[in-house]
Amino acid sequence: MWKKAMLVLCSLVFLGSAPISPASAQAKTTIMLDGYPLSFPIEPTNIKGYNMVPFRAIAEAIGITVQWDGATSTITASKQTSQKATTVVLQLNNPVATVNGVPVQLPVSPVEQKGYTLVPLSFFSQQFGANVNWNGATRTVTIASPQEELYTMGFYAISSFAERTLIPSFDSMAFGWSRIDADGNVTVSGKDFYWPQAAGDTTPEGIIDTAAAQGTAPFLMVYAGDAAGELTKLLETKDLRDRAIHNIGKLVEEKRFTGVVLDFEGLGMNDDNPKVKQKYNEFVSQLAAELHPRGIQLALALHPQNGAFKGYDYATLGKIADLIVVMAYAYENEKQPEPLNRVNEAIKLAIGQVPKDKLLLGISMGSENAQSVNSKIGLAKRYGLKGIALWRLGLIGQPAMAEMQKSVQWKGAVHVNQ
Repeated sequence: MWKKAMLVLCSLVFLGSAPISPASAQAKTTIMLDGYPLSFPIEPTNIKGYNMVPFRAIAEAIGITVQWDGATSTITASKQTSQKATTVVLQLNNPVATVNGVPVQLPVSPVEQKGYTLVPLSFFSQQFGANVNWNGATRTVTIASPQEELYTMGFYAISSFAERTLIPSFDSMAFGWSRIDADGNVTVSGKDFYWPQAAGDTTPEGIIDTAAAQGTAPFLMVYAGDAAGELTKLLETKDLRDRAIHNIGKLVEEKRFTGVVLDFEGLGMNDDNPKVKQKYNEFVSQLAAELHPRGIQLALALHPQNGAFKGYDYATLGKIADLIVVMAYAYENEKQPEPLNRVNEAIKLAIGQVPKDKLLLGISMGSENAQSVNSKIGLAKRYGLKGIALWRLGLIGQPAMAEMQKSVQWKGAVHVNQ
């Protein structure tokens, strides 16, 4: 058995480390991780026909822990998942590495350049389950990151019923059946956000209870917009604020939700107004004081900081709320995949203000598809965010869900209705 395992491992090493033709040896190499360029402290280089990359840069990008022992010039890289643990030990100028204690021959020894350790890219990535491909014509290395254990939140709207069988796959599900109306009242009736009717024996309350029984935390999503100034009116009027917070708490208790997602959209259109931010901070703080003593989590769905709406104080809100969903979408064309550079920028701005273990990357399945969605998830993994939040069930579809299973280790069995 050990001989077979070593044969397979060595095959991966040498198949993944195909030599580069001498004619292209001086050209620049581009490395794409999950469809987006991966930056390096120094340029990848070529040694004896093999791509060599700074070890720590790629390790951190795919969630691997790296330790350096200067006394022995040794790198220990490890990754623990629910399925397995992998430990790779490499030493400068030593052509033999160990993978979980088993010696493996490297095509090229690790070397030091400008204070960075360079290793053969293909060997390094193969040991941790990443897929590596080399395009000699464009001198591009493409890496698909391995499956990752991420926290997953789903959104369930009125038209999500067809994909309800996906609920157990998620860690939490936000049910978008309530809103703040034009008079500043919390309501479960209206045009777009309302409490749905029962479908035979299937009731909304039954869906909530079943989700909780299957280990998916049910959140109440409360939507509010500011198209007619109704959200501003709510935040600036103490009586309305008090009543809204009381009614949210009452609805949570009656329907047995374990969390609340505030989706208050449209604050500070192109205007970084401190007063707008302050009023929203006050509302969130007051709501948290209502929910947290009862063990109810509070999540906030926020416009990205590089979008048009500037009324959200990420730093303060990140201290109050349990989860922050960065709605990094609707930048340009809602029917096209979001530009990766804008999503990347939104994440970097968010992690400058909020701890990573509170951040969820919001992904709209109204704009993404099976070909684009894993690039967005890849950015969440690259920056070590807590997880992702998908808007919404009913828009996901089997092709996209099948692709996401390559990238995410889902909580439960994944099944989309035919």
